[in-house]
Formats: sequence, C-alpha cells, structure tokens
Amino acid sequence: MKLLVVEDEVKLAEYLRKGLTGEGFVVDVAHNGLEGLHLAMEGDYGAIVLDRMLPGLDGMALLSALRSKKGTPVLMLTAVGGVEDRVGGLQSGADDYLVKPFAFSELVARLHVITKRGSNTNEYHSEATTLNLADLELDLVRRKATRDGQPLVLTAKEFNLLTLLLRRQGEVLSRATLAEQVWDMNFDSGTNVIEVAIRRLRTKLDVPFDCPLLHTERGMGYVLEDRSTV
Repeated sequence: MKLLVVEDEVKLAEYLRKGLTGEGFVVDVAHNGLEGLHLAMEGDYGAIVLDRMLPGLDGMALLSALRSKKGTPVLMLTAVGGVEDRVGGLQSGADDYLVKPFAFSELVARLHVITKRGSNTNEYHSEATTLNLADLELDLVRRKATRDGQPLVLTAKEFNLLTLLLRRQGEVLSRATLAEQVWDMNFDSGTNVIEVAIRRLRTKLDVPFDCPLLHTERGMGYVLEDRSTV
C-alpha cells in the first residue's frame, strides 16, 4: 500500500518514512501543505498521515481541499491535543486523530484500521479489519494471513501484494499497477521482479491447497478470484 506523509519536521518525517517502509508500505513525503495537497490530489494513496501545523497551507485547510475532491483516509498527527481540536479535526473529515508524542505501533495499527473502507463508499467502517476470499483470510491490523485455517508465512512485500490483489479481487491487475502500488517503481519490461514475487506468493498461497486463487491472464496481468464455482 502507498502512503503519503505530510510533516514539516524533517527528522520526524524521515523517522516515519523509514518505519512505515519497514512495515511494508511505500511512502511519499511532503514537508509543506502546498506540496502535500498536490501529491494528495495527484497520487493514488491508501492513506495520508497529515500534520495539522504546516507551512504554506495548514493541515485543516489541506484536509478541507482534499475532501472536496477525494475520500482518501486521513490520519491527523499533531501536537494539538485538546478535545475541541480533536473533534474539529474529525468533523473536518479526518478519519482518526493521533496526538504527539505517540507510539509507532499505535500509528501503524490505526493506519491499518482507517484503510478498511468499502470500495464504493467514503464512510469509515471500523469493523472491516479483515479481507476474505473463499478460505483465505487477511487480518489487516495484525498483518496475518491464513488459508483453510493454516497460517501463511509471508514477507512484508508478499503481504502487501496479496492485500492489493484481495482488495481488488476479480480485477486483472497489470504488472505496471503492481510495480507502482507495491514496489513504488515504474514497470520495466526487462525485469522479472513481479513474476518472481507472484511465483513465490503462489507457492505459499496455492500450492499446498486444492483450489488455486491466484491466476495469470497472459499478456494482461494477474487476478485473485475463486473459480471453483465457475
């Protein structure tokens, strides 16, 4: 999943970038409100971590402008922690509000929760913390995957790849889409990184089980779907 961090404190922004990258996210960083708004409007992000106090354009103004166009989940991260401030941020369209100083593990858990939205609605669904297909289940908060009740031992990239495929189950995703969304790179036809990752994921996801879920559409890409009843 691709995240945008809008934070003017350079050290904190770098801390967040490194930490979230280590959790398997792809992270873009902006250090002021105008740059953050531009990236938020133009990019395809799973969530945005937004500081409230920013140079150029403050976080509340950025959030207001963003909400007029897009429903990207937003976690507001700020030193302003009064009740009225938190309520104001939530009423302005923030999906969650975390006050500095914070525990990084809590930030990650909250990010996983706020990204659980229905594909056709901008409403927040706190109960949607898992994704399912047939006997496959992903726990997006604990970052655990099971199939037929058996745990799948996945790397961070494999988990993110499977999450993307499962969120868009039934949709054929091109190599270019996978490269951008999971690896934050432009697709190079001369590299086989996507094919290698898919092969490794398929070995864990499908090989031990009777019904394959991950399918290759030649010349098009890959799709995750249950074809056992087709």
